[in-house]
Amino acid sequence: MALKIRLARGGAKKRPFYRIVVADVRSPRDGRFVEKVGSYNPMLPKDNADRVVLDAERIQHWLSHGAKPSDRVLRFLDAAGLMTREARNNPNKAEPGQKAKERLAEKLQAAEDAAAAAAEAASAGAEAPAEEASAE
Repeated sequence: MALKIRLARGGAKKRPFYRIVVADVRSPRDGRFVEKVGSYNPMLPKDNADRVVLDAERIQHWLSHGAKPSDRVLRFLDAAGLMTREARNNPNKAEPGQKAKERLAEKLQAAEDAAAAAAEAASAGAEAPAEEASAE
């Protein structure tokens, strides 16, 4: 049985409260779990001690039995000093997608074409009065 230490949502609409539970990976998010090992209340201020409550002894027990924490729970465990979380680095995160790059290239090409057409019209317009003056 593959175990996961994860959050199970509770509370009212727009007033979330989470239990930190050990559950089978196949069970639903708010469904059956093996054991409750803590709680998380995001409505409390970040410096409040009751915002994240962990039962460190039981979490260590389940980690030794092969339970894997979810990313959010791993953040809590890292803050509590129970595990270390590797820093993630995604340098391409802010880069636009392929379609956005294509749209930008089309927009730049259209702007260059318009600038070239305007320059051509301006130069053609400047030559026309010079030709009229020479014809007289």
